[in-house]
Amino acid sequence: MTDTQVTWLTQESHDRLKGELDSLIANRPVIAAEINERREEGDLKENGGYHAAREEQGQQEARIRQLQELLNNAKVGEAPTQSGVALPGSVVKVYYDGDESDTETFLIATREESAGDGSIETYSPSSPLGAALIDAKVGETREYSVPSGAVIKVTLVSAEPYHS
Repeated sequence: MTDTQVTWLTQESHDRLKGELDSLIANRPVIAAEINERREEGDLKENGGYHAAREEQGQQEARIRQLQELLNNAKVGEAPTQSGVALPGSVVKVYYDGDESDTETFLIATREESAGDGSIETYSPSSPLGAALIDAKVGETREYSVPSGAVIKVTLVSAEPYHS
């Protein structure tokens, strides 16, 4: 696994996600009991409560798997320490299409890693913009395609390690 594929989490984000995972796992018997209770109500074809409980169980199990995979592959508290290079966990400032007045500052990270309070925009390292910027050095211009097919040029102005 390369550094660009690693998910970086602050200790706070890791603890919050671990708490959510523990809560979902602890809730498994409650959902199973509800499914059994609804099953005993009779005809399953027309039993809305049974189908709703099964749907809820499926959604919770999917979230459990997602959280387990994220937490198993995460680096906790290991924000990049290097300035001047866009890496996952970096706050970057860029300008678009050669217009130095058209700047944007954002965090390159996953939604789970973001500040959560909306104080800074977050772009995933696997998004077109995030992927184009990974490993870019200050002053370097990269290109990426947007869904309309247009090619956008983006120039890295600064990159600093994220501190929550």
